[in-house]
Amino acid sequence: MASGPQFRLLGPLEVRLDGSAVVLRAGKHRALLAALLLRPNRVVPVTELVEHVWGDTPPARTRGTLQTYVMRLRAALGDPSLIQTAADGYRMRVDPLAVDAHRFADAAARGRVAVAAEDLETARKAFAEALELWRGPVLSDVPSETLYSAHAPRLTELLMTVHEQRIDVELALGDHADLVPELFALTRDHPLRERFWAQLMLALYRSSRQAEALEAFRQLDRTLDEQLGIDPSAELRSLHQAILMGSPSLAAPVVAAVVAREPAAPMRLPDDIADFTGRAAHVERISGLVTGSVPIVTLAGPPGVGKTTLAVHVAHLLRDRFPDGQLYVDLRGYALGAPADGVDVLSRFLRALGVPPDEIPPDLDEQSTMLRSLLSGRRMLLVLDNASAPDQVRPLLPGTASCRVIVTSRDDLRGLIALNGARTVPVDVFPPAESVQLLTSLLGPGSHAELAERCGHLPLALRVAAAYLAGRGDVTISGSPIELAYAALPPAPQRLFRLLSLVPGPDFTAEAASALADVDAEGLLTVLEIARLVVSSGPGRYRFHDELVRYAAALREESDSPSEQQASWNALLNHYQRGVERCAELLYPGIVRLASSAAGPAPRISGSAEALAWLDAERPNLIAAIRHAAEHGPAVMAWQLADALRGYLWIGQHVGEWLATAHHGLQAAQESGHRPAEAAMHANLGTLYLRLGEYARSVEHHDHAVALYRELGDEDAEAGVLNNLSLVHRRSGDLTAAREVLLRCTEMLRSSSADTVSTSLYNLGQLSVELGEIDGAVDHFSQALALAPNADSHTYLGMALRLQGRLDEARAHLGRALEIGNVPAGEAETLENLAAVELAAGNTDAAASLATRALRLVADGGDQQVATSARITLGEVRRAQADLDAATDLFQQALTTARRIGYASGEVRALIGLALVLRDHGRDADARSAADEAVRRGAELGLRALELRARDLT
Repeated sequence: MASGPQFRLLGPLEVRLDGSAVVLRAGKHRALLAALLLRPNRVVPVTELVEHVWGDTPPARTRGTLQTYVMRLRAALGDPSLIQTAADGYRMRVDPLAVDAHRFADAAARGRVAVAAEDLETARKAFAEALELWRGPVLSDVPSETLYSAHAPRLTELLMTVHEQRIDVELALGDHADLVPELFALTRDHPLRERFWAQLMLALYRSSRQAEALEAFRQLDRTLDEQLGIDPSAELRSLHQAILMGSPSLAAPVVAAVVAREPAAPMRLPDDIADFTGRAAHVERISGLVTGSVPIVTLAGPPGVGKTTLAVHVAHLLRDRFPDGQLYVDLRGYALGAPADGVDVLSRFLRALGVPPDEIPPDLDEQSTMLRSLLSGRRMLLVLDNASAPDQVRPLLPGTASCRVIVTSRDDLRGLIALNGARTVPVDVFPPAESVQLLTSLLGPGSHAELAERCGHLPLALRVAAAYLAGRGDVTISGSPIELAYAALPPAPQRLFRLLSLVPGPDFTAEAASALADVDAEGLLTVLEIARLVVSSGPGRYRFHDELVRYAAALREESDSPSEQQASWNALLNHYQRGVERCAELLYPGIVRLASSAAGPAPRISGSAEALAWLDAERPNLIAAIRHAAEHGPAVMAWQLADALRGYLWIGQHVGEWLATAHHGLQAAQESGHRPAEAAMHANLGTLYLRLGEYARSVEHHDHAVALYRELGDEDAEAGVLNNLSLVHRRSGDLTAAREVLLRCTEMLRSSSADTVSTSLYNLGQLSVELGEIDGAVDHFSQALALAPNADSHTYLGMALRLQGRLDEARAHLGRALEIGNVPAGEAETLENLAAVELAAGNTDAAASLATRALRLVADGGDQQVATSARITLGEVRRAQADLDAATDLFQQALTTARRIGYASGEVRALIGLALVLRDHGRDADARSAADEAVRRGAELGLRALELRARDLT
């Protein structure tokens, strides 16, 4: 904003000098000033000013009166030079950016330039800046009709255009849900402005409000017809057609949609140390670099010098400078175990930023790209602790100037300097004075110079030494403080300290420590915490410094026999395994798991909420344990833990962790030659890749599992995998392969339980329906009914009989299914098929009632495949009742849901329904387009019967 006087015309006229308002009570004075401000630094002729001030009734002494007004304005503004006299008029000498109307135009232009450069965040800010300047109708208290007619329409039109451009940017950034209320207001206030209607339709569609989007089009159509006698524009008609078709081109940007859900400011820093001492020069330098132009600041120094403490302290000090939040991770670059996995770290960051787990990609590069997109335009600080190499850091870098990164490392990470613009700040031991200052704060006044020297001025050693000396009177330190602190411990905490170095993850609980050392560890951990050999990382959780872990590991190798170490490691894994099994019993008892070799009591977990919390807290430790067991043994625990954890990773959609654990389990099974476990891990990965939609890889792993189970002679397991494999083939559109697999599965299951065989026959029957082989479907469903005469058997046979045209028999079986009773989804499926029977019989009222009951059972959170079928059937009923608008909405909703959940036949059925109702509307070209899409998808998916139905429409 320009300095000096500020002028506001976008609303009531205002003048502000040094923050104070200047009141211009005379309307003609306001008109004169506005006329000059709208043409800054240009001479406005007297004749034009007279017209703007007096209109058609100027005074007798026009020029003299105008001179008087100018004189009074100069006095009010406090600077006579602002209004200059010219030969034939007056000139307002002012920076145009001091006038809100010109500042508005400038911001709007900057927004358009940013859009052209695809810098949407900058564009959004520029357009928002422009719109914030409007306080009401332009020149609202300036009594000049000529001035208003000359300038208000232009400025108001620019205002509307900026609204449209800003909303386009917001839609491109995925903020559709937040825009809906505003767009409802804009279309109400400007009912003939079609661009607002188009934006409202798109925002509603992207917010899963398809019916309302279509209703918005109908409302506009009526308004234009009633008021102007015209149709909506070609652009709007095309958008309407795309919404009807569920065109993928209308989908919201994936990453931008995630941004809309992210929290305002995730705070993930560890607690700042209460007695932070010294490092004033470092704090000042790091703060200056971070808040300046340096994107990455690396704190490099030897272990124990307090790099982490310094980084966290600075990050807390700068919280106000990064209002969008702070993220922290310990990369464990120098830990005894494996460093932090990049996929796991990025997954945690993305969750902290509000990304739903099922939208986090499993690939490291894709995750890194998503993180950079999320952080674009945000002001955040990332603390990446204990990095050992530049490649460990690079996937986590935000890549935007508004975010900053602090990295700690024992090395200077020169690769980050060369390629990423990092600046290194060396961190060494304390100067002697700061060492003494820290000891004084911990021990009280005294002569501490010699002790500081013995500790090598290392902050870690100083704190351990102070903890050792506290309460010991005149005792002095003559060796390594850490060694003395350990030596001063009783044997039990000494042993626990040594064994804790076996923990592969970032932290541990007292319960895990108790299992590891076969003791009640709670009190012993308190002793270690007082000695500063472990620190609390949260309620009930502990961790210790990498150097202390290394020291503990060295002591363990010296003091504890290999068999004792192995026993402790096995006990820790057993604790984790029993914990996961206990959670599995509470959260997903129906998922079949491998036999467990774990024994003994499980951790104290009493309910499903507590089970989920335990798994969430222990997830990094469990993943580290699986990896360590796969690499170092015992291998059996790697695959057992991976298998037991599968249900949790499925429920939580932790795809990256699922992928890692399944591969570690497979590696362990292959290296140890355990074929049943190898088969189970292949089946695990096959299910995961099906979940990801990577059908080729899913088939590959399922095929491996089938071959292994066949080799083992486990027919039940083989049949189970074949049943899943048939689903992969159906999802990928290879229905021939799906049938071959199902036939093999059914043959293998002939000697199994009736329920198991009937399930396979159901799948065969449904596949036959999709292939248009209705006689075969009737045979399969009849066999299933003979084996298991339950509600599902009657429903499926009733469906097939209806498709054969045997309506009375179909009605009898479906009625019997209702008498037997079923779960809500099963009952809804029966009602939907009964509705189709009544529709085929011409009983549209009965059909409508049945289909409505079916949809009510599953519409709100129920089985969405059944809900999709119910909407299609109800749409067919509404079409038969000539309620074409309702039918259109139902087919559109069904199409959207079918595409979202991968329901292939539902997608084609919905397209056929849309084609029919569009033809009824007289929109033959649109109907042909929908039918063509149905033919293409039917042929692509192998849905022959539906493909032929669609071809009839073309």
